[in-house]
Amino acid sequence: MRIIVMSDTHKKYSSIEKIVFRNMNADMFIHLGDGEDDVDLILDKFPELSPRFIHVRGNCDYGSLNGYSCVIPVESHKIYAAHGHLLGVNFGVDNMEKIAKENNCDIMLYGHTHCRFMKYDDGMYIMNPGSASSPRDGSKPSYGYIDITDAGIITNIVDL
Repeated sequence: MRIIVMSDTHKKYSSIEKIVFRNMNADMFIHLGDGEDDVDLILDKFPELSPRFIHVRGNCDYGSLNGYSCVIPVESHKIYAAHGHLLGVNFGVDNMEKIAKENNCDIMLYGHTHCRFMKYDDGMYIMNPGSASSPRDGSKPSYGYIDITDAGIITNIVDL
């Protein structure tokens, strides 16, 4: 199973469009917030992707009815996805990791910082795919992917 993870597109529709075009055959797309308008536009253009698209609300998704986080069961795994601003991710991921573990998740995804981050720690895969439109870490715009296979989980962050 291939899951595409993106965040912080901030009304730069061309970013989400490039990600979707490159990964049209992905099993799932997860947008981690600050881009709900972009998600709406891509789903208007490709309504068949709607069942494969999950997105959470970011601090700049004004008026959104979506939640700020969600738990996504995927095969024998659980993903905790949040924008992260309410969990203090600017200062570390300990609070968010605690919540992910309380929900029996083994994959944790967040955005908000516009900085790439990826690690595996104590049974938890943690990823921030960076920003697909305006990175703050000197890197190029980016997104991530997760491959869940019989042999295990592979995570990666790629340049847009």
